[in-house]
Amino acid sequence: MRKILLPVLLVILGYGFWISPEFKTIAAGVAVFLIGMMALEQGFKSFSGGVLENFLHKTTDTLFKSHLFGLLATSIMQSSSLVSVITISFISAGLIGLTQGIGIIFGANLGTTTGAWLVAGFGLKVDIAAYAMPMLVFGAILMFQKNSKVLRGSGWVLIGMGFLFLGIAYMKEGFDGLSGQLDLSQYAMPGLKGVLIYTAIGIGMTVVMQSSHATLILSIAALAAGQISYENALALAIGSNVGTTVTAVVGALGANAAGRRLAGAHLIFNLATGAVAIVFLGQFMLTVDWLSSLVGIEADNYTLKFAVFHTLFNLLGVMMMLPLINMLVIFLERSIKDKVEPQAVSAVLFLNNSALQLPDTALEVISKELVHMANNTFEILAHALNLNRADIMSLQSMDQIVHDSREIIHVDVSDVYARKVKGLYAAIIDYATRAEVIMDANQLAVTARLRSAAHELVVAIKAMKDMQKNLDRAMASENKYFRHEYDEIRMQLGNLLRLLFSMEENSTISGRMLALQEFRYQMEEHDIIANGVLDDLIRKQLISPEMATSLMNDSAFAYEIQKNLISVEEAIYEGVVSTKSMTDLDQENLEQKLISRRSEIYARLDEEKLRMQQLGS
Repeated sequence: MRKILLPVLLVILGYGFWISPEFKTIAAGVAVFLIGMMALEQGFKSFSGGVLENFLHKTTDTLFKSHLFGLLATSIMQSSSLVSVITISFISAGLIGLTQGIGIIFGANLGTTTGAWLVAGFGLKVDIAAYAMPMLVFGAILMFQKNSKVLRGSGWVLIGMGFLFLGIAYMKEGFDGLSGQLDLSQYAMPGLKGVLIYTAIGIGMTVVMQSSHATLILSIAALAAGQISYENALALAIGSNVGTTVTAVVGALGANAAGRRLAGAHLIFNLATGAVAIVFLGQFMLTVDWLSSLVGIEADNYTLKFAVFHTLFNLLGVMMMLPLINMLVIFLERSIKDKVEPQAVSAVLFLNNSALQLPDTALEVISKELVHMANNTFEILAHALNLNRADIMSLQSMDQIVHDSREIIHVDVSDVYARKVKGLYAAIIDYATRAEVIMDANQLAVTARLRSAAHELVVAIKAMKDMQKNLDRAMASENKYFRHEYDEIRMQLGNLLRLLFSMEENSTISGRMLALQEFRYQMEEHDIIANGVLDDLIRKQLISPEMATSLMNDSAFAYEIQKNLISVEEAIYEGVVSTKSMTDLDQENLEQKLISRRSEIYARLDEEKLRMQQLGS
């Protein structure tokens, strides 16, 4: 279909350019306006990583705040489509709930009405092209400030605003010129038939231009020039509202179930609002006349009355749907469900294409998917150690758990890895690669660290697979020394798994990092090669050479597993250490405590080595 529509559209435009210079001016105005919208979106996306995301987190904890955020964000960015895509991105990443997302969408529908007021009350009465020129000049200068993300983003915003103003001026000029040569108002269609046809035209225009704002501005310019009737212009406004949901639906195609639910809510809201506006259009027009007379708008000032209508029917839609939000959420959650993968294959939970709209959201979902992958890795490691996850997470001492867990858990590490980890690993690598194109240097560094962490989990699983056979053999061994050393390995790895997966979410970053560093130092204490335990066992002939070789290799595997798991955990928190305040320790005190603890551990290691040397002599 797209292959057919594009040539047809190009032919129509070419014919229009040939027969009418005014049509060419109008079309150029629309093109410049759309370029301005794209530049404006690029500018606001440049601020991701701070302004927009932080503001969203702080202002969406209640439905009213979510609604207000949608209203303000759309009013500032002049793009309900951008706000919709950003909201789908955040809800897909699990950063906000469905109710909050619906509140933002409702607010965005009200926010989009500010564009009509801006043009009807200001844009058609002054030469806004004069304001566009300095914006374009200053914007171009700031856009090339590559060392400052804020200045570069501000430059794109200024360029976007400049092109918006310039596009509006071109559209106004084109319709003014066209009014002296061709009277399009003769094609006006009164009654319900005209409303339905022009609503469909409004939907089509919005779908083609991917901007309800462009449809509204074009409608206002045509209305101001007398090229369309007032009633038909209102129908175009209704169509633009319905058509803008297409952008949200398209943006949700690559989203998870949560994102698709939000797009569904957007579609239901706009369809319901549009249907009410069409059915009661006569009553709306009477109400607009009454309100206009109250605020002093002249009876023949149809452009301002157009803005009043656009605000009124969107406001009525919000008031109509707000009491139904809980019912809407229940309906969408029941209708749109997460995909269930067959054969116990672990499905990707967080990675989705809509989150690629903003680099920080992409980082967020990569990090969450890495945690998902780590949880699945936990299961593989625990069972390969012949330990149950529930026991590891219990309050019982790990020494006692290992002592009591003498039954071998027959688990095919390769099979579980293929079903529950391999697919997640591949998805994280692919997603991280695609996300890099929208990231700056700092974000690229964090992404590379998360990708490396995913690889470290895979390496840890393979190391466990390599030591599993010897570990099972040691558990059944009659040699108590051989069995004891493997129990020590099981206990050390069990303690690490307990530490990593029992950290409370509300614990401080400094506390988490301190616990990880302390465990890293303790690894040296339990390294039977470094602390001389293995040499002592060999020297006293308490284990066979074959056992010694197994212990030497598997001790190295265990060390690698622990090192990798700690590294993964540090990677997950690495991005937040520099942005979140440390409540119990500042960075300097944290480092001092780590140094002190390190000295204590190494002193104990030296004492142990000295004791082993004395025993050997």
